[in-house]
Amino acid sequence: MRGMDKKLKLLTYGCQMNVADSERMAGHLKQIGYSLTEDLAAADLILINTCCVRGTAEDKVLGQIGRFKTLKREKPSLILGVAGCMAQKEGANLIKRAPHVDFVLGTGQSCEVARVVQSIERERKHIVDTSNVSGSIPTEVFPLRGGQVSTFVPIMYGCNNFCTYCIVPYVRGRERSRQPEEIFAEVKQAVAEGFKEITLLGQNVNSYSGGMTFAELLTAVDKIAGVERLRFMTSHPKDLSDELIASIAGGKNICEHIHLPVQYGSDKILKRMNRVYTVEKYLRLVEKIRAAIPAVSLTTDLIVGFPGETEEDFAETLDFLRAVQFDAAFTFIYSKRSGTPAATFDNQIDEQTKHRRLDALMNVQNAISLEKNRALLDSTVEILVEGASKTDDKIFTGRTRSNKLVLFAHENERAGDLINVKITQAQTWLLKGNTSGENSGFVAP
Repeated sequence: MRGMDKKLKLLTYGCQMNVADSERMAGHLKQIGYSLTEDLAAADLILINTCCVRGTAEDKVLGQIGRFKTLKREKPSLILGVAGCMAQKEGANLIKRAPHVDFVLGTGQSCEVARVVQSIERERKHIVDTSNVSGSIPTEVFPLRGGQVSTFVPIMYGCNNFCTYCIVPYVRGRERSRQPEEIFAEVKQAVAEGFKEITLLGQNVNSYSGGMTFAELLTAVDKIAGVERLRFMTSHPKDLSDELIASIAGGKNICEHIHLPVQYGSDKILKRMNRVYTVEKYLRLVEKIRAAIPAVSLTTDLIVGFPGETEEDFAETLDFLRAVQFDAAFTFIYSKRSGTPAATFDNQIDEQTKHRRLDALMNVQNAISLEKNRALLDSTVEILVEGASKTDDKIFTGRTRSNKLVLFAHENERAGDLINVKITQAQTWLLKGNTSGENSGFVAP
């Protein structure tokens, strides 16, 4: 265990920020001799990076921790750690529920993972550290990145918005922005490692405050040599500025895709959610974006079953969907999170009603998404090749600048290539196409 050939099995749940955090922790652990493995049996350290935004995410983590109890019994030297948002929320309670867990590390202490693991290697004892949740951002090692083509670069941590349903400000702390020089250095390192597409990450990138505006930062990263595609997420509608719209419209490699979570389509529920904008204001913002960036793809997040939601509120949301015409929407059932204001609200919605409304919402949005994709039939689009499909190595996948997934028959393409594909089939969530000639690739039934 004290050599330089130790194995790390990393399991990540939740959002893109958790993926980025996991890659950073892997970078720290690499410095003390750990390399990644997919083989659980070979692992000397299992690290679970957790999410607690919804109850289902917590349930998955608890189930996984329970399954590792037998593995720990069979291999006493194995170190089991839990990090991330659920670790921040539960703290020492995780050790009480599962004594076979060796350490619990909150979101503000992920950079301490190597020190903590070394301490456990020397002296087997439980360690729980959930301090510094809103502290300064420490100097970090370069992350040990997964993937081949696309990667995430966090530009800020935490959130100041305190939406009433959301636990993120409590487990990730208040907003802290990284300095531009650190971000530029990390982007250049990612490019040197062969990554073609960079996604700048933050709970609300629009409120970036590292000595320049987010629009200025985006424009500066767009000019870094080797960045062939540039994305960002997530944007809060209240902070998306005219300056940012102009930066996207005038950018060279900034992709024409904006993920703009609206969460609901009635003013009453938006107010209860503390979203601090109205439906009318959101619609005006959409009009402004589409006027400046005609080819833009707009996606969003939507929550159904929020406390106090009536049939009238829900009908307004369906009308709102039809008015905006999102390319895609990520839809969720409201999940009560202890410690958030909405958990104590009156008029909680029963599960049957939540599921009925979710089905109705998805039916409306799926029809819109399919129509949007059908509009691309017979057009030729540029895609960044990601690699082989998970189900068929003869089929490759890639994404358009507008973030639409495209499947095509593999010829000589390699991951990272930018190629043109003619769209021959359109489905709700993806497109299919040919790279050369009408007789190759997919044939419509």
